[in-house]
Amino acid sequence: MFKKILIANRGEIAVRIIRTCKLMGIKTVSIFSEADKEAPHVNMADEAYLVGGPRVNESYLKIDKIIEIAKTTGTEAIHPGYGLLSENSSFARECEKVGIVFIGPKSDVIAKMGSKIEARETIKKAGVPVVPGITHPLTDAAEALTISNGIGYPIMLKASSGGGGIGMQVVNTPKELQHAFVSNSKRAENYFGDGAMYIEKVIQSPRHIEIQILADQKGNTVYLWERECSIQRRHQKIIEEAPSTFLDTETRKKMGETAVKAAKSIGYSNAGTIEFLVDNNKNFYFLEMNTRLQVEHPVTEEITGFDIVEQQIKISAGEVLSFQQSDVKCNGHAIEVRIYAEDPKTFFPSPGKITKFEIPEGENVRHELAISEHSTVSPYYDPMIAKLIVKGENRAVAISELEQALKSYKVEGIKTNISLLLKVVSSQPFIEGDTATNFIEKHIYSLSDTK
Repeated sequence: MFKKILIANRGEIAVRIIRTCKLMGIKTVSIFSEADKEAPHVNMADEAYLVGGPRVNESYLKIDKIIEIAKTTGTEAIHPGYGLLSENSSFARECEKVGIVFIGPKSDVIAKMGSKIEARETIKKAGVPVVPGITHPLTDAAEALTISNGIGYPIMLKASSGGGGIGMQVVNTPKELQHAFVSNSKRAENYFGDGAMYIEKVIQSPRHIEIQILADQKGNTVYLWERECSIQRRHQKIIEEAPSTFLDTETRKKMGETAVKAAKSIGYSNAGTIEFLVDNNKNFYFLEMNTRLQVEHPVTEEITGFDIVEQQIKISAGEVLSFQQSDVKCNGHAIEVRIYAEDPKTFFPSPGKITKFEIPEGENVRHELAISEHSTVSPYYDPMIAKLIVKGENRAVAISELEQALKSYKVEGIKTNISLLLKVVSSQPFIEGDTATNFIEKHIYSLSDTK
């Protein structure tokens, strides 16, 4: 087992990883930017090193500097968390070159799944159903128009190398396409260094359901049930739950086995997630594969009892899975909400100093956060400041627990989306399980009085 791990990340996920490392008796190394000097992950780690300026491209994306710190500190492995460099094949490749274990899949697998177009074709060859769309990257709006006319509107325009909803837009008419293509391509170029786009047919009012898989280096692969991630704003998830209320036993098993088949087809190792769109008839289509830990992994941990970060570390250390598919059971229901420092009406970020911070406590309440009273929320990073996770013996109990917890959650000094989250989880459509990806748009008027 590793003696020392560097966490190439920040915020709540860095704290989360450090917590498991401590339980495993592994020493940790944190990196931090000038804006994060006082951040909790800096103080929690055994060692911490300044990696650069406040912006991510000056610090958390500095591959050479991070590798240098890892080598200087005698780090044996690097955990990338999620976001930032977690799906950067070049970073994983550099770790491999210098003999540092990247806690995740091999660099070539990350590269293969990092391109949405290549991922589609690879998964399609493995027999996994995909949404109808193109098979090559587009850089020309005129070609996009021709293809879209052939597929039929509405279509989903996506950045080939994108993520987090960046460079993604639903286009309903040919007239919209020209401007949408140019603006999204430019945005993708700015964020990912790749302006190539691709096009998929829009599945009307789908559910976004993902399968968590674990695979060791010997090819043993299991799925840890599923997560329903359909409540989104601007294509970014804000509420996730496990298990899904929509799936029946047969569909769940079929999706799980399909995810395992897809992972095995590319020689996948470590934790990963196969994301699907599911229509009203329970037909499911491959959306993408995330070759990393997911933001929403806690709900899976709550219903299965597995520490996914611990499993990641063990797999990367060469250990085989200590359990089989038949050992994976579901106990209760868990829901996670992402708490953002943002205006709940406009979704614009709301950085600033937190003047009051009170969180609910309880046996079935879990927090993943890296803030406290008097913390300053920086404008340089993603505005998510915390995650609140609740568990109940069933979904109704979990919703009730979550509603009470959100009412007790107090953050002052900045704006947050807590009022919007409370509106959503207490709404009749959510309670009834009507959680398609257009939930916010469909019910926006009933939620528009959010304070």
